[in-house]
Amino acid sequence: MERGVDGVVLDKKRSEVDFILDPVARRLMFLTPNCVSLVALVLAFLSGVMLYLSYDLYWLLLPAAGVVLVSGLFDALDGKVARMRGEESTRGDFLDHVFDQYADMFMIGGVAVSGWCNPYVGMMALIGVLLTSYMGTQAQAIGAGRLYAGLLGRADRVVLLTLAPIHQAILMMIGYGTLDVFGYPLSVMEAFMWWFAVIANLTAVQRAWGIWRSFD
Repeated sequence: MERGVDGVVLDKKRSEVDFILDPVARRLMFLTPNCVSLVALVLAFLSGVMLYLSYDLYWLLLPAAGVVLVSGLFDALDGKVARMRGEESTRGDFLDHVFDQYADMFMIGGVAVSGWCNPYVGMMALIGVLLTSYMGTQAQAIGAGRLYAGLLGRADRVVLLTLAPIHQAILMMIGYGTLDVFGYPLSVMEAFMWWFAVIANLTAVQRAWGIWRSFD
């Protein structure tokens, strides 16, 4: 049972899109769950490379958004494939968690170290995402159940990392690489990284508070 501070994150809404995911999962039953997880990881790595290169090769923005979305789709399907094949296991759940952390670092890190982003903002975004995931699994480790509470879950990050390059591409098409924000030239990509840097860290704190309250 989930405990702690309730939040608005897409991770808790996955059951509402089962009508889309279930038919796709059935078509992927020829793959093992770990294979589905591996495909998601490879796509996350590819999207990270594309996002990194997109600062100089702007035409990569839209394909990168598509790869991020497909990676997120495969990540949402591995557990369903495991249940349909009757192959759910603690080992598979552990592997999925490990791959998820690497996938986040590949995708967000690709932007963080690129020309799109101030490196300090990128560093704070990566720290926030890692701490958010850590707090979620730490809740489970102490017996409080898997914690999805907070302002920014993994599904939210995938959606935002899909929207960011799309919006940046649109901005580039109309002749603007950045927007002037109080004298600071801000790209859409960096604006999203600022969002990760602030909201992910707030989510980590919110989850930590939820875990702390669970001891009462």
